[in-house]
Amino acid sequence: MRRVVPVSWTRSPPRATWAALLQGRSEIGRTDPDLLTEEIEGPRKLLLAGRSWLVTYIDWHRKRCFVEPTDSGGKAKWSGLGFERATSFELMRAMREVLLGSDPDVALSKRAVTALSEAREHFMDVVHPGGTLITRTSGGQVRWWTWAGHRANATLAATLGTVAAPAQRVNDCWIRLREDVDRQHWKQAVADVSDQLCLPDVDQRAVKGLKFGEALPTRLAQATLATRFADLEGARAVLEEPVRFVILTPS
Repeated sequence: MRRVVPVSWTRSPPRATWAALLQGRSEIGRTDPDLLTEEIEGPRKLLLAGRSWLVTYIDWHRKRCFVEPTDSGGKAKWSGLGFERATSFELMRAMREVLLGSDPDVALSKRAVTALSEAREHFMDVVHPGGTLITRTSGGQVRWWTWAGHRANATLAATLGTVAAPAQRVNDCWIRLREDVDRQHWKQAVADVSDQLCLPDVDQRAVKGLKFGEALPTRLAQATLATRFADLEGARAVLEEPVRFVILTPS
């Protein structure tokens, strides 16, 4: 694990350019580079234009990703609420406040009011005004609902390697934890960890597309790219909040 000295990093690193998805010579659309740099197990699949795509080749220098159709398993870079690219800490926390009852300072249509009511009901068990929640389902699935955005969650998952599930696809709302995590394990894992945050893991092939990457030592190039996908301030803010353990029962 790479340890980070918390002195010069900020919450707003340079934003990587969105990558074009191509099937042959036809452009399907564009995707967030986070989906191309995350460490995963198995083939890399994306969701775009209403279907799943299997990544066959990534041209890092030209920021192009070549794909072919696949049956299922694709992932899109969206938040759990269905709002595209809601990845920042600030925006996800604003969504959390709305789910907790704050009304947006805008005029809402009847359709929007209905959708908002449905969203609040759907997520009512995984938001709390007093901090974050660690939920466990009857099937043993454990999630830490941070509502912190993709970059902060990626930072937290890399830092809490002893309790975070390995090789997971990080999202905006929650982090998957190991099924054996309990209050004691959690207390040990987060003790003084805010001063020892780690950069997120990235696909080593992504370093090839880093500008001037060939002029840098490999480890420095990897750290530079990982820093772009980190949110250390957001991660620290989450770690400072109280955590509640909740068992979810089927409705």
